[in-house]
Amino acid sequence: MKSNQFLKFFKLIYAVIFMGFSGASLAIDYPVKSIEIVVPSSASGGTDALARLYADAAKKHLSQPIVISNKPGAAGAIGMKSVMTAPPDGYKMAMVVAALAILPNIGQAQWTVDDFKYVAKLNDDPSAITVKVDAPWKSIDEFLADAKKRPGEISVGNAGPGSIWHIATAALEDKANVKLKHIPFQGSSPAVTALLGGHIDAVSVSPAEVAAQVNAGKLKILAIMSDKRIKGYESIPTLKERKIDLSIGTWRGLTLPKDTPNEIVDALRDATKKIIVEPSYVQGADRSGLGLAYLDGPDFKIFVDSNYLYFKELSPKLDIKN
Repeated sequence: MKSNQFLKFFKLIYAVIFMGFSGASLAIDYPVKSIEIVVPSSASGGTDALARLYADAAKKHLSQPIVISNKPGAAGAIGMKSVMTAPPDGYKMAMVVAALAILPNIGQAQWTVDDFKYVAKLNDDPSAITVKVDAPWKSIDEFLADAKKRPGEISVGNAGPGSIWHIATAALEDKANVKLKHIPFQGSSPAVTALLGGHIDAVSVSPAEVAAQVNAGKLKILAIMSDKRIKGYESIPTLKERKIDLSIGTWRGLTLPKDTPNEIVDALRDATKKIIVEPSYVQGADRSGLGLAYLDGPDFKIFVDSNYLYFKELSPKLDIKN
């Protein structure tokens, strides 16, 4: 081998070895500071609760702490966009919700579902119609019958225009042939607070987000929008049992900016596989009524793509306005 060919060959081998070591070093050195999870809704809601359970369980599996930052507004768009545009260094994640796949379909998002790297799907929760315990309706049938008599008068709170809870209420209107009054809030928690205060008639949120108030005897769930009755709420009927063919709800998971190095994404995927089996995480989710539904990053992306297509087809059929 000639000297110049040998030199080229040596440089090539050196580059390959160096790249290999630098990739391994990246995975080993991460994280070197705290990781922020942005929750795109107010504190005390289901998304916030799940993020905090994850952060607590992660203490055993990450060398640095996870801190939670609540950035509510615009049905989650503000918080999720803040992560999309963040430096792709692995130190800012989003606890994304179903609005990730909804908002681009109704012109309320400055992203596509391809603008993120996917770490894991963590949760599935159906929507539910909840009212005060002393409300005049004893069943979902009475609630809907009253809505037909008084179109547009019964107010239902949601987590903001374009949120999954807004979509769920609009879908219920479509399926049950009723007209409700949509009242938006910056997350589920403020909507529930408004219901407790008597400022609205009902909320469309997940059972987990009203569990404490239901258990305290302040609120009651009239119906759940799932295929079958769910754990912890076995006494509450589904809409399908009432001949309303509607099953809809939210999901939650973790994403990163799309240019985040694969080594960092993989490190968080590996840590998450350990975090989701921690007893504190599993038991905490069970106590909070949060439905655990794990998918690893690549499968999570497939799931989101499917949801995007579902909402692309559904959204034009519904009257979704600010």
